[in-house]
Amino acid sequence: MEGSDSQSAAGKAEAGAEASASGRLRWKRVLLKLSGEAFAADHGPGAIVDREANKEPRVGLNYATIRAIASEVVYAHQAGAEIAIVIGAGNIIRGERAAEAGMERAGADYMGMLGTVINSMALQDALEKQGVPTRVMSAIAMAEVAEPFIRRRAIRHLEKGRVVVLAGGTGNPFFTTDTAAALRANEIRAGAVLKATNVDGIYDKDPRKHPDAVRHTHVSYDECIQNNLRVMDQTAFTFCREYDIPIVVFDIAQEGNIRRVVQGDNIGTLVSKSA
Repeated sequence: MEGSDSQSAAGKAEAGAEASASGRLRWKRVLLKLSGEAFAADHGPGAIVDREANKEPRVGLNYATIRAIASEVVYAHQAGAEIAIVIGAGNIIRGERAAEAGMERAGADYMGMLGTVINSMALQDALEKQGVPTRVMSAIAMAEVAEPFIRRRAIRHLEKGRVVVLAGGTGNPFFTTDTAAALRANEIRAGAVLKATNVDGIYDKDPRKHPDAVRHTHVSYDECIQNNLRVMDQTAFTFCREYDIPIVVFDIAQEGNIRRVVQGDNIGTLVSKSA
C-alpha cells in the first residue's frame, strides 16, 4: 500500500465522487478501528525506528505508511461515508506488556492512552494534507493538541463532513482500544465497527499455519466469544453483541477496502447476531 496515495489520488477522487453520487452505501456512518502497529509497518525511509534486526515488535511512525492509510480513509470519505477512527498504540507502548515487565498496570495503560494521541495527531496531519478536515478528540484532557471528547460535538463534526479521530481510549485504565472502539461506535450511533487487520477476515484456523484454513464470510458474536476468536477482545465483542453493532473484519493492506466495506461489498468477515 505504501506510495499508492500519490499514484492513484486522481482515480480515487473520481471513483469516490461517482460512489457518492450513487448513494450506494451500506453504512453511512462507521467507526474504523486501526492498530498502532499498522503505523509502523513496511519500514522504509519514513520510519523513525526499526528494530527488525533485534526481533522486537516494530515501533515508531512510518510516515509513508500513514499517508497511504490516510489515502484509503479519504477514498471512503469521498464516497460519502462519515468516518470516526480509533487507533491503538502498539507501535509506541502496550500497557499489558509494560505491566508484564514490572510497571504498575494503571500507569502503563495511561501511557498507552497518550500513545494513541500521538498516532491520532499523525493521522490528522496526513488526512488534512490530502484535503479532508479532521478533528482529534481525546478522552484525556489536553486542550493544546486535541478537543475533549463530547459525544454531541463528535456527531456534529461527522455531520459537517469532518473525519473524527477519537484518541485516549476510554479514558480509563484496564480497557483496550478495541473496547473504546465499540463504546464510541455506540455513542456516535455508527452503523458498524470496521476492524482493519493484516488478514482478510476470520478463519476457522490460523491461515498462516494451515493452508487449508477457510475464511468465514459471516459469524455470530456468540461464536466469536465461545471460540475465543481474538480478532477483538472479549469485552468489545460482548458490548457489540449487547447493542447489536455489526463488526467487519477486513484486510487494510488491500487498496480500496475501506470504501468497499462501507459500500457493502462482500469482503472480509461480518460479525453480527446470527450467522
